[in-house]
Amino acid sequence: MTVAVRVIPCLDVDAGRVVKGVNFENLRDAGDPVELAARYDAEGADELTFLDITASSGGRDTMYDVVRRTAEQVFIPLTVGGGVRSVSDVDALLRAGADKVSLNTAAIARQELLREAAVQFGSQCVVLSVDARRTGQDTAPTPSGFEVTTHGGRRGTGIDAVDWARRATELGAGEILLNSMDADGTEAGFDLELIRLVRAAVTVPVIASGGAGKLAHFAPAVDAGADAVLAASVFHFGALRVGEVKEALRAAGHPVR
Repeated sequence: MTVAVRVIPCLDVDAGRVVKGVNFENLRDAGDPVELAARYDAEGADELTFLDITASSGGRDTMYDVVRRTAEQVFIPLTVGGGVRSVSDVDALLRAGADKVSLNTAAIARQELLREAAVQFGSQCVVLSVDARRTGQDTAPTPSGFEVTTHGGRRGTGIDAVDWARRATELGAGEILLNSMDADGTEAGFDLELIRLVRAAVTVPVIASGGAGKLAHFAPAVDAGADAVLAASVFHFGALRVGEVKEALRAAGHPVR
């Protein structure tokens, strides 16, 4: 049985508002997260992803409130990430109404966090978010040609992105949120090479993120191995609708819900 491709709007939340920029800079206000979530639910989104991009302690309290209010109104799976540093943070977000929690920087700093979260809550609740960029003239090469970054793509780690995705699934991550920092916000298309490499390395679902700009961009990401496609600004500012993306995927021969 072929599993349907999921279409996932991503909401970057800063101080309780949805924002969007290019490569995480020049942020524009895109609206109230709960209102947008309800709109995407009505449009047929399969899941939603919230990323708290400030994630200070005060920001986290705001985020818990956003998650609670969203979970009361929206009945599709909700993944929440940003500033999650401990198993207790995962627990608090799940209790607030998240279905899955995305880990990034804290898992790089301490890999065992992935195993601990998977043991306590199940792998299906644990998403590894990989912010990957190509290594180039200014950065040391990695075996795959992609490295893991932190701090919105501004800080390199020297860790091979494909190897890290593989290692994380061995530790218990049940899904990979694969974000191309080179493509993020550019609307120039997904990084298909990155998707292919990670798809070949892991058996868990891969969510392609970064670069969606038009309908023709989504099917190639699935062809490259993505199980789900994620986009932000094209949905927030009305360039595309969830239903249009699903129709384009269906027309390309990919099953959708």
